[in-house]
Amino acid sequence: MARILVVEDELPMRTALVDLLAAQNYRVIAATDGEAGLDRALAEEFDLLLLDIMMPKLDGFSLCAEVRKRYPALPILMVTAKGQVDDRVAGLDAGADDYLVKPFSSRELLARIRALLRRFERTAAPLTTIRFGEVEIDFVKQICTRKGSRVGLTAKELGMLKLLGEHPGEPVSRERFLEVVWAYNAYPTTRTVDNQILSLRTKLEIDPGNPRHLLTVHGIGYRLEMTNP
Repeated sequence: MARILVVEDELPMRTALVDLLAAQNYRVIAATDGEAGLDRALAEEFDLLLLDIMMPKLDGFSLCAEVRKRYPALPILMVTAKGQVDDRVAGLDAGADDYLVKPFSSRELLARIRALLRRFERTAAPLTTIRFGEVEIDFVKQICTRKGSRVGLTAKELGMLKLLGEHPGEPVSRERFLEVVWAYNAYPTTRTVDNQILSLRTKLEIDPGNPRHLLTVHGIGYRLEMTNP
């Protein structure tokens, strides 16, 4: 279930995009201006960014360029009324992967989104191992060692570490952990994520009360610091 951030300041268009994508079983988050969109894009994890160009506070070109610095492989689709050649070139130069001019058909928009998501999936290499501090984890064999000794981890703990390892140094929100690791099947709360992180710190950190690797990102979630501070 892909997670899409829609950044669009016009309410009718934003509502139409959210409804269309939600009907296709995408998880959709909406932002009402460029500045809010940039904050969400940098603080959370998305599979695709869908944005307008002419927006208050921060335009789509600038937003795209800033996001591309942090996430070079994130699919970005610009949807805008600015259809001149110069506008298209500016959007692509800013880092967009595709550019769709309003008005457009729903079928074409969905087809372009599917194509971008497929392209991203083909280029994303699966994570097999990570190392940080005294810890080494083999996700293929489902084995964790610390200073060469086996450490027993639950499937959920391994899933959380894999998600963190896929985005080293980047914040992963509590909601994203619930989506990916729990899939909302057990209807857990964000407190469940906090408890699992405490357990992982106890098992993997030299000083669980002063963690060096499994770090809190206040107001968002957690991030994995791979190198020793």
